[in-house]
Amino acid sequence: MFSGTLAARLIPVEQAAPAANPTPLVLASGEGERREFRTRPGVTFTIKVDPRNGGSDRMTVVTEDMAPGDRIPTHRHPHADELLFILSGTGRVTLGDKVQVAQAGAIVFIPSDTWISLENIGKDHLTQIGVWSAPGYEDYVRAISVPAGEPVTPLSKEELIEIRKKYLHFGIYQ
Repeated sequence: MFSGTLAARLIPVEQAAPAANPTPLVLASGEGERREFRTRPGVTFTIKVDPRNGGSDRMTVVTEDMAPGDRIPTHRHPHADELLFILSGTGRVTLGDKVQVAQAGAIVFIPSDTWISLENIGKDHLTQIGVWSAPGYEDYVRAISVPAGEPVTPLSKEELIEIRKKYLHFGIYQ
């Protein structure tokens, strides 16, 4: 058993790869790694900052455009706090056992391990920015999506279950 300065914190394999040197970025609204969900075909998102995009090993930033009626399923992030910035539209946010309407300009703080879901209840698209205090979840969303413009083959229930098992440290779904 090691102690003192020789003791090391256990890091999941998914986080063990070092990030590239961080690169300062200014990204326009259409820039970044644009993808489409296989679990919600037609819904696109863009990974703006993470270990692969900008080289951050301390945060992840993703934008998402949700059509009316679209819903992010109830889930929680054991590894990171999350912030949602609602840029446009109206959403119903469920945080634990509390439900609240959030409109353009709202900021939602989600401490790690808090159940969260978001549904677009408006007539227009809901655009939001998600910021996680640690990377990892972006690898899960890459696994359930394809680069924008590529053919979208929906995931089977069995495929989704296997992917969720692999990324359990970053997102747990009900």
